[in-house]
Amino acid sequence: MAMFAEARQWFEQWIAAIATAFDGIAGRFAHSRGILLEEGADGAFTANIAAPKDNAGMDACSFRLDRDTPQPSLPAHLRSAFDGARIEVRLLPDRVVTRLLDFPSRAAEFLDGMIRAQVDRLTPWTAADAVFGWSPPQPISNDRIEVAFSATSATQVRPLVELAKTLGAMSVAISVPAVAGGGEPVHVTLLDRQLRGLAGPKVPRFLRVGLVAAGIAAAAALFLDIYVGGWLQSEQEELQQRISQRRAALRVDTNGAASGLGLLAKRKQTTPSSVMVLEALSRVLPDTAYVTELRIEGDKMQVVGMTPDAPSLIRLMEQSPQFTRATFFAPTTRAANESTERFHVEAHITAYFGSGS
Repeated sequence: MAMFAEARQWFEQWIAAIATAFDGIAGRFAHSRGILLEEGADGAFTANIAAPKDNAGMDACSFRLDRDTPQPSLPAHLRSAFDGARIEVRLLPDRVVTRLLDFPSRAAEFLDGMIRAQVDRLTPWTAADAVFGWSPPQPISNDRIEVAFSATSATQVRPLVELAKTLGAMSVAISVPAVAGGGEPVHVTLLDRQLRGLAGPKVPRFLRVGLVAAGIAAAAALFLDIYVGGWLQSEQEELQQRISQRRAALRVDTNGAASGLGLLAKRKQTTPSSVMVLEALSRVLPDTAYVTELRIEGDKMQVVGMTPDAPSLIRLMEQSPQFTRATFFAPTTRAANESTERFHVEAHITAYFGSGS
């Protein structure tokens, strides 16, 4: 079960990685509708919707958002505009803590860690309870850099994020105006969050179905390879056997006539060769056995010799394709002063010439 759970976790991580990569690629080509929410002095937000190409006029809409009414009453066109849009929220600087911070120039690569470690010192909140950001570093004198740091409570921006998520927005970014060193106005991004991917739930579903289908197809291909491959192998062996038989028949007599040359060729093909029998016997017998007599009469062979284990010779000959029906034709004897047995074995010879003969 642990292995199954680990495989399922790996599978879900793979699905999430593919969906994220798809979102990244699609985000380069897809253009989301932009909605700008500007906070007013009275705490209300004014929504300015980017006009599409085929509609020149979409009126701005104002609404108030607080903890008691997390989902305000919005016009239908604004609700539909939120779906799949990128929301940019600009807060007033009144409720945001802003500081000018300077660091050594060499600290530019480590600003994230250095500023995060000082959030609880610079603001009334900890790093976990605040949303914060800083402007691009600007060089100042004495080989130092200066940034505009801004932060606010996470509870203040949470209703905005929940509203954007509820209405189906693609992403939300919250920023605040600030003044950098030298009096230059900048916008500091406090939060930039992707709420949902361009892929949506369909791409992970298609990936799951596709992977399962690929697994089923691979299993079916493996089964067909085993079944069909075995059948083709047996057919090939049978075909090779027929070819060998046909070649032997052609060598006997090309014209099919019972001529003297054909009879000699047929006898050569069907009669075992003494040299081949002797060679086959030398391969069958172990090194501890030696032959004293060998007689070949027709398709029968008789061999006499000495060996430490006579019964094992019967099994060895039966395993050879050149010999069949091996048996003892005389008793096995052992002399008092000898450690080996004298064997008398006979077997029938098979005219085996191997493939391609």
